[in-house]
Amino acid sequence: MADKQKVSVGGQALMEGVMMNGPEGVAMALRLPNGKIETQLKHQKLLKDKYKFARIPFIRGPINFVEQMIYGYKCLMESAEKTAVIEEDGNPEDMSKLDRWLSDHFGPTMMTVIGIISAVIAFGIGFFLFMWMPSFIADLILGKGEHSAWKPAIEGVMRIVIFIAYMYIVSLMKDIKRLFMYHGAEHKSIFCYENGLELTVENVKKQSRFHPRCGTSFIFLTLVLSILISTIVVLAFPGIRTYKAIWMIVKILLLPLIMSVGYELIRYAGKHDNLFSRVSSAPGQWMQRITTKEPTDDIIEVGIASIKVALGLEKENINDVDEPEEKNDENDNQ
Repeated sequence: MADKQKVSVGGQALMEGVMMNGPEGVAMALRLPNGKIETQLKHQKLLKDKYKFARIPFIRGPINFVEQMIYGYKCLMESAEKTAVIEEDGNPEDMSKLDRWLSDHFGPTMMTVIGIISAVIAFGIGFFLFMWMPSFIADLILGKGEHSAWKPAIEGVMRIVIFIAYMYIVSLMKDIKRLFMYHGAEHKSIFCYENGLELTVENVKKQSRFHPRCGTSFIFLTLVLSILISTIVVLAFPGIRTYKAIWMIVKILLLPLIMSVGYELIRYAGKHDNLFSRVSSAPGQWMQRITTKEPTDDIIEVGIASIKVALGLEKENINDVDEPEEKNDENDNQ
């Protein structure tokens, strides 16, 4: 039963909320601006449920990663819309000309448009920081020639340094710090369930916020694996880095392989407790000291609400969360 529990629940932090993926489906719990917790159960359509090849080891990793990234982004955008605080006495005249133009021309789709633009910009920045710049600096340090076999190692180390620095800097932002608190609540709630304890605030508070199956651990592990795999490729094909454009394409093509190995290692670490699993998950769990923060009681309540709906212990309340308190009280007394 313990092994089943360990693989049955996963999650993600949202804006003022937590998403949990459990036996019943995908549960979203959000702390609305009125202070209430809204829960909603969604049913995600996955390729592995439709096609057998999507469940094959070392193939399922990239597929699962892309699916979860896309779905998680949609849930993140939905949470941002629902939890945004809008002043009741807000004056349209206070809006900037750009805000008014976007509102008039796009209306409800404005958030989607902004999200697409943000995703394109984020991809460009990510490619520059984690692909092009490490390669450029490695060439700058070692030059071309006999030392080329060391360049993938330098590139990989630089990517790790950039990743750590980036995550630390963004963690200082107020909104991101709060998002990381929800991340901590997600991990603590899952640990509480896996340890067979009642899902209460007091029990959840006692749990660790560092989980071996975290996406942070997966990303960090893929960065480490990229050093090893890229070095092997360069040793096997010494001249492959001669042309930077070709090397960029090769590194992109290597990503599915790197993600596949990383995914299987994370799954193994989540199911087993031995020296290998502890060593392989240690760097990622160390990184969670940055990407998770200790949650407050009200944030823990959101994590508990999400995991209970995902496990089928409670029903979603999206249809009645906005009902007047008097009506709820009357129902409770019946």
